[in-house]
Amino acid sequence: VFSCPPAVTSPCKILKCNSEFWVATSGSHHLGAEEAPEFCTALRAYAHCTRRTARTCRGDLAYHSAVHGIDDLMVQHNCSKDGPTSQPRLRTLPPGDSQERSDSPEICHYEKSFHKHSAAPNYTHCGLFGDPHLRTFTDTFQTCKVQGAWPLIDNNYLNVQVTNTPVLPGSSATATSKLTIIFKSFQECVDQKVYQAEMDELPAAFVDGSKNGGDKHGANSLKITEKVSGQHIEIQAKYIGTTIVVRQVGRYLTFAVRMPEEVVNAVEDRDSQGLYLCLRGCPVNQQIDFQTIRSAQATEGRARRKGPSLPAPPEAFTYETATAKCREKLPVEDLYFQSCVFDLLTTGDVNFMLAAYYAFEDVKMLHSNKDKLHLYERTRVLTPGNTAPTGTHPTLWVALLCLCWLCLL
Repeated sequence: VFSCPPAVTSPCKILKCNSEFWVATSGSHHLGAEEAPEFCTALRAYAHCTRRTARTCRGDLAYHSAVHGIDDLMVQHNCSKDGPTSQPRLRTLPPGDSQERSDSPEICHYEKSFHKHSAAPNYTHCGLFGDPHLRTFTDTFQTCKVQGAWPLIDNNYLNVQVTNTPVLPGSSATATSKLTIIFKSFQECVDQKVYQAEMDELPAAFVDGSKNGGDKHGANSLKITEKVSGQHIEIQAKYIGTTIVVRQVGRYLTFAVRMPEEVVNAVEDRDSQGLYLCLRGCPVNQQIDFQTIRSAQATEGRARRKGPSLPAPPEAFTYETATAKCREKLPVEDLYFQSCVFDLLTTGDVNFMLAAYYAFEDVKMLHSNKDKLHLYERTRVLTPGNTAPTGTHPTLWVALLCLCWLCLL
């Protein structure tokens, strides 16, 4: 019997250190001499914060990036490691600061540089949301288990990794609790930048406190914008023609990206490349497929007889009440609607309805083919001669719910 470990959250508090430093130095990366002492004071406070959380952050990429960034800034601004560590609010620079410069070289604008003498690029979309549901760059739609850390994107320009944890102790339902995005250094456009979000921490800055690509001439071709504080950020990477949307809905994160096909496939050796969920989909043994439902139906009676021992979700949904709730936000009964119903039945958390709704809103904004916004057929990577069923029925949802519960028996 498969054993599902309880949900865990990272004790590493590097995001808190990053946000405190950003608040203290917002807009002040290019300081006059008279402000250098105040910047150094904030930087020492940043270093002190990282030391306090060092023991719990040993394996955290964002933590190590922050530590190295602090050392670099100490040298650049000739800061002493000894001195006061209060965090004064520094002066915000006026419009026209280099953080907002728009004279980026042409190579830092994807459409102007990569396709100067060719056809317009073909953009693709990938999204991850809910329990979790994956829409790949090829418009394959899958529902996956993928507990733990998994790579979503891994190419020559950026890496994206998600961590999925159980929604409830003892539950097989998982959702995204942590997200790490690494933008690799690119010519004269951007320095390497790391963005990290986790449950209840959705920063509006990179881990080093900056909001753009650094000190290079084309730094503004990479930029973070906060749409809704603590709930919705957007990252524009113009130098690779890419837009990323990260949301926190309830306690969990959603991810959506618009990326040119040329960038999607920019890998050194695609045949030997490791797993890359947005491109290759979830491994077959990690996918939840409707073909398993028939066997689940055979055990449905057993699950019902053990009714008192089954854990009850926070809010009990029947198939009828779940479909009614999902129809409030998703009137078209496509796979986003079906995912919403599935998530309400398996988690009882109404925030999963909002996750499906916002995932579809992101598709409408990011997908280049408006005729392919809705998906109706469940797809998965299957062996030859095997096809995925196209329809659903209320009894199938009941069976799916029982299948999720069976890991507890």
